[in-house]
Amino acid sequence: MHIGIAGVGLVGRVLALNLLRQGHTLTLFDEDTAYGDNAAGMTAAGMLAVFAELETAESVIFEHGKRSIALWPALLAQIGIADAYQQEGSIITAHPQDYSELDHFIETLKSKVEEASEIQLLDRRELTQLEPDMEQHAKAFFIPQEGQVDAQRFMKASSDYLLNHPDVTWEESVKVMDVSVGSIFVENEVKKFDWVFDARGLGASEQVEHLRGVRGEVFWLDAPEVNITRPTRMLHPRYKIYIVPRPNNRYIIGATEIESEDKSPMSVRSSLELLSAVYSMHSGFAEARIVNMVTNCRPTLRDNLPAITQDKRLTRINGLYRHGYLLAPAVVEEALNGGILK
Repeated sequence: MHIGIAGVGLVGRVLALNLLRQGHTLTLFDEDTAYGDNAAGMTAAGMLAVFAELETAESVIFEHGKRSIALWPALLAQIGIADAYQQEGSIITAHPQDYSELDHFIETLKSKVEEASEIQLLDRRELTQLEPDMEQHAKAFFIPQEGQVDAQRFMKASSDYLLNHPDVTWEESVKVMDVSVGSIFVENEVKKFDWVFDARGLGASEQVEHLRGVRGEVFWLDAPEVNITRPTRMLHPRYKIYIVPRPNNRYIIGATEIESEDKSPMSVRSSLELLSAVYSMHSGFAEARIVNMVTNCRPTLRDNLPAITQDKRLTRINGLYRHGYLLAPAVVEEALNGGILK
């Protein structure tokens, strides 16, 4: 089939990779550059926090998250970056005054799914054996099943792969005005296909009801005095900061979740809270260098769950909220197994 994909962010790329494996020919449309300079998928930390998200998420997030963790290695191998996947577990800790918050968090997870019983309580000695740089923390929990995808490497490598694939035509920096049955409307032209996918995220707000943006803010820090190797969360009554390691002592730091579609630069308040929290977690961040401050908006539906809608020769996928990397492979698999393209 000749298939059109409107929106080539995270979901659009995962779709394209799957469809190429099935032997289809693709035309991709996006108002962004082919390297996703403005995509939410480029901003993301790429955490595969299938258990940690359970506190505020539905069980469907957990089930899809487990499936995505199983699917990611093959997707990354397809584009030549198998080493961009890590599943060596994650750590959740807190300051002593917030240990009750930490215990409540873990008990909530265990009450939701039986698999959470595998979460391990660590004392200072056990934590230091796992992560020597976290010796200042006396208590933590280790979730062995979790991990991460290097989101920025995935975005770049998938761009390289798709741009050089003989069965892909990429129309970059082109605004899609509408997507309907078998058609993608680009400016004053209608492009016809055997099937079309709408994966535009917030770009589809005129066609998808109750779609809104949720703002996220992250820092990229170069911290040569810090050597944390696993995604780490620190609980606090007001926020849950995450620290996600990248090669060469770079870390992505985030926590904020703001009901806003504002993509302007980070606020002073968010900056102070994030940087103070990360410094309190590890004093080595005091001499870290801020190499990037990024804000973006994630497409979100009313129930904060992803949605797949099917019509003849048209599929829409949207609403992955803040779970993009955790959900995208499984949601795409569900869409492609739903009887379409057959």
